Amino acid sequence: MQAGISQVVVASAAQAQDRVLPVLSVLRDLFPQGGLQRGSVVAVPGGGLLSLAIAAGASAAGAWCAVVGQPELGVRAAAGVGVDPGRMLLVGAPGERWPQVTAALLDGCELVLICPPAQPAPHVKRHVEATLRRAGGVLVVAGDWAGAQARLWVASQQWAGMGQGHGRLMGRRVHVLATGRGAATRPAQRWLWLPGRIRASADWPRPRWITPSRRWR
Repeated sequence: MQAGISQVVVASAAQAQDRVLPVLSVLRDLFPQGGLQRGSVVAVPGGGLLSLAIAAGASAAGAWCAVVGQPELGVRAAAGVGVDPGRMLLVGAPGERWPQVTAALLDGCELVLICPPAQPAPHVKRHVEATLRRAGGVLVVAGDWAGAQARLWVASQQWAGMGQGHGRLMGRRVHVLATGRGAATRPAQRWLWLPGRIRASADWPRPRWITPSRRWR
């Protein structure tokens, strides 16, 4: 009887793990399930390297990822935060057909990162989300998405490395906030270093801080 119970527990744990795509270890505390729940939308207002960092854990674990609507994205920048270029598809400018392109990619990729040109109409959202649930992938939106299950954004940032008008920038320390629906309603937060290898801020030697002016943001 005890053996049977143990088998059920192990099977349930495996099924729960299958429903979640991994994230980098420093991001786990920002997600209630410790990763990206399959069939869900993660909105990242502002996009940038944070959205790539969210995709990096799944990519490193072997998932195929696609990036849609970000023609300025560099492969080197993606690789710098941990995204595997060998398992990444790029669709620079799909234009008005971005919903159809996104839905098609969700059928073949476990994670799709999109930057919509505008908030989609309700019927477009329903179509994309229906495909997402059926395919069991994760949609990361570099921007806002009404009804997203999770939302992460950079609340503040500081640069390190520059002295009094001289020196070189060594890194950017960002304060990331996360909130969402259901179990993710309670906000979570984390200080991280971007760009380069994503790490918790405590991993960095004592830097000099400069607060960026508005024109740097």
